[in-house]
Amino acid sequence: MTRSLNLLIAGCALATMPVILGAQEPPSPPAPPMPPDVELSIQGFPEISIPPMPPMAPMPAMPPMPAIAPMEPMEPMPPIAMMFMDQDSDREAAQQAREAAHAARDAARQHKSNEESEYKRGMSYLDRRDYDHAIDAFNRVIENKGERSDGALYWRAYAQNKLGKRDDAQASIAELSKAYPQSRWIEDAKALKMEVGQASGKPVSPEDASDEDLKLLALNALMNSDPDRGIPILEKLLKSGSSPRIKERALFVLAQCRTPKARDLLAQVAKGATNPDVQLKAIEYLGVNGTHENLQLLSEVYRGSNDTSIKRAILRSFMIAHDRDALLQAARNETNPELRLEAIRQLGVMGGAAELYTTETSFEAKRAIINGLMVGGDATKLLEIAKSEKDPKLRSEAINMLGVMGRSKTGDGLVGMYRQESDPSVKNSVINALFVQGNAPALVELARKEADPALKKHIVSQLAVMNSKESTDYMMELLSK
Repeated sequence: MTRSLNLLIAGCALATMPVILGAQEPPSPPAPPMPPDVELSIQGFPEISIPPMPPMAPMPAMPPMPAIAPMEPMEPMPPIAMMFMDQDSDREAAQQAREAAHAARDAARQHKSNEESEYKRGMSYLDRRDYDHAIDAFNRVIENKGERSDGALYWRAYAQNKLGKRDDAQASIAELSKAYPQSRWIEDAKALKMEVGQASGKPVSPEDASDEDLKLLALNALMNSDPDRGIPILEKLLKSGSSPRIKERALFVLAQCRTPKARDLLAQVAKGATNPDVQLKAIEYLGVNGTHENLQLLSEVYRGSNDTSIKRAILRSFMIAHDRDALLQAARNETNPELRLEAIRQLGVMGGAAELYTTETSFEAKRAIINGLMVGGDATKLLEIAKSEKDPKLRSEAINMLGVMGRSKTGDGLVGMYRQESDPSVKNSVINALFVQGNAPALVELARKEADPALKKHIVSQLAVMNSKESTDYMMELLSK
């Protein structure tokens, strides 16, 4: 073993000698193969000459890929799956249509409400003889081109005439005749046109208050002493270009008179013999003087009219006269949804809508009944609806109305409902209703017993903004823990 190791070391030294001395000796011949009995150590290995690798043969070209066969058409979806997809699509489309219809209805109501408000504002200015502001209000109605535009044109002409602006008044009358040739204001406009023509060239002289008051006093006296002579004067006043105030007073006097001639004239006015403003006022007075004959006349006018605003006014007169049967009939049989809702609202004010709720299927109608129950003060029926209604929106509406009614009427009922309820969304609605009525004692009581962290947080957040001793004391109680 030692001899073999010495030979290996000597061979390594001789191989490295030319490198050390810088000699250019030719390479030594390869060493003979090592005998098989020689053992190698880690410190030295024989030098191994690795022959160079032969050059790599070029890679053969890949054959072209075969054309991909077209995919076979997918099997049609099973009919049951298609049915569910169609149902989902139909439900989504129906929901979008409902939401769009609600938005359009709300916008139309708001537009109509604004128009009505401006019209009434203009009439109020006329009563105060503030003709400039009256013209401004009627201009806004005219620009909207709604149901009241023709009446607004007439009253604008009336105010312009009172200010001595004869040319402007004539222009307004001409616009009315051109834009609304079938309007019921045309006859009044003709009378006003004659008055404007007669006043042309005269100095501006706004109507004197004392003259109008004297006319009204004389009219009252004449109707008391000789109604038959007073009726033609009343009829003339109602068809003239007199102010709204004197026309309204003439109607009031007419409604008080019980003679056959007075009633016939009132019936003509209520059926539309004059302009719509006078007709609406006649309908109102028929309800105020709700005799059996007047209510029969109102029912007759309702059946014979196609004007929604006139029929709506009659429904309100039924409410004023406490004609529950007429309203109930309209609520059940009216085909116009808007008028049907109006009948339900008026019936609710009288406290007579509760019996309709169980048989009603329309969401809007049920909502109108709930609002009517609130106005009528029927807390018992509202609480029953709040507990049993399946539609979450209607249920929430009923709970909200209970809150609006005040703690003395509904506070205990809401607290009892909260304790029996398990649905967190309903409990949140009850919390909001108690907040609306400022019922801090009830909220503190519920907060102390509530184990649900989210509900308790909601109660505390409501108490935190309530300015009451109970809420402040409870805040201090929480801070001291």
